[in-house]
Amino acid sequence: METSGGIQASLSGRYATALFELARETKAIDTVEASLATVRAALDQSDDFKRLTQSPLVSRKDAANATAAVADELGLDATTKKFLGVLADNRRLSQLPAVIRAFRDLAANFRGETTAEVASAHPLSDDQVDALKQQLRTRVGRDVSVDLTVDPSLLGGLVVRIGSQMIDSSIKTRLNTLAHAMKG
Repeated sequence: METSGGIQASLSGRYATALFELARETKAIDTVEASLATVRAALDQSDDFKRLTQSPLVSRKDAANATAAVADELGLDATTKKFLGVLADNRRLSQLPAVIRAFRDLAANFRGETTAEVASAHPLSDDQVDALKQQLRTRVGRDVSVDLTVDPSLLGGLVVRIGSQMIDSSIKTRLNTLAHAMKG
């Protein structure tokens, strides 16, 4: 399988690649990707879960027990649950957000898609996401999967990153540009 040297070069990339290869062998890429999306949503919504993954003070055993309980509560598949246990045992839970991003990139590449990271001031509706995907498909020339995040500091608009390319149409940036122009 062809993977980007950039993904494999990082610690999180090596973990993501190992998980991806396991998911590919068991034909569970979509299942694992869905479970990782659930984990990502839990990280975004639960400060306690986020602290668990970030704190160096939590012992390996406590982290493994807590992640197993969270995995059960979230209804994650067995592969993802075991993977979270490995991260906890290796004290690498802090790498989880980067692992999730790298896995999504690998899965998108496997399906022939490009991944776009999209930050918006407010959650996007399904219709808005579909329209955005269509616009990005037209611009990039291939299917695009979107990794959505909400950043209220943008005030409005979107910030889209596809690889090294960034499209910033946020109100925050426009206001900063206007303020800079007015200073002289």
